Amino acid sequence: MNYGLVVAAGKAGKMGGNVDRAFLSLGPRPVLAYSLLAFEACEDIDGVIVVVRKDRVDGAGSMAQLFGCSKVMKVIPGAALRQTSVLNGLKAMPEDAKFVTIHEASRPCITPEMISETLQAAKRGGAAAVALKISDAVVHSERGTTVAKSVDNSKLWSVQTPQSFKVDVLKRAVNNLATKKKSVVDEATAVELLGESVRLVPGSPMNIKIATADDLPLAATLLKL
Repeated sequence: MNYGLVVAAGKAGKMGGNVDRAFLSLGPRPVLAYSLLAFEACEDIDGVIVVVRKDRVDGAGSMAQLFGCSKVMKVIPGAALRQTSVLNGLKAMPEDAKFVTIHEASRPCITPEMISETLQAAKRGGAAAVALKISDAVVHSERGTTVAKSVDNSKLWSVQTPQSFKVDVLKRAVNNLATKKKSVVDEATAVELLGESVRLVPGSPMNIKIATADDLPLAATLLKL
């Protein structure tokens, strides 16, 4: 069985600590609703777990009902640290879960096709993530004011979500982080630290992340709202 895990418990640092991006209005719906609807429409997904801030659990559950997201099985509280939220989500999954697709709700332009493609890649190799080849010039800067050195971008990719994994592989990866007291930015990095390979699935530049207020009108344009 394949399950989705939509993570929406983090804080939007660039928007202010109290801003909850998942519940910001984006056209006719909250940001989170677009991810839930994509998982709902994906035929490869059997059920969905949603992880939100503790004070948003009831609101997220009501949102899922309002927009007809019947695949949402549970809405659970997360934590400030993303990997803790993911671990909470994994613990809430049914025992028959074989594969999980993780997506950050701050990327509302996700499509059912992206979900299916990462799942199929994960079934072949155990782990997969949507990514974009970096085409711009890349530099390293110590303080963000001057260029320290240029970086060869010919082998560089920008990793996004969705990301799909065998459930047992991801559980080992997240538990490994806890044992070593490490924190990482995403689950693909956690799996990489286990020594496991992560397949890259070419993504779309439209799969933007809502990080600042300026990203909302851009997302609305991309979603043709």
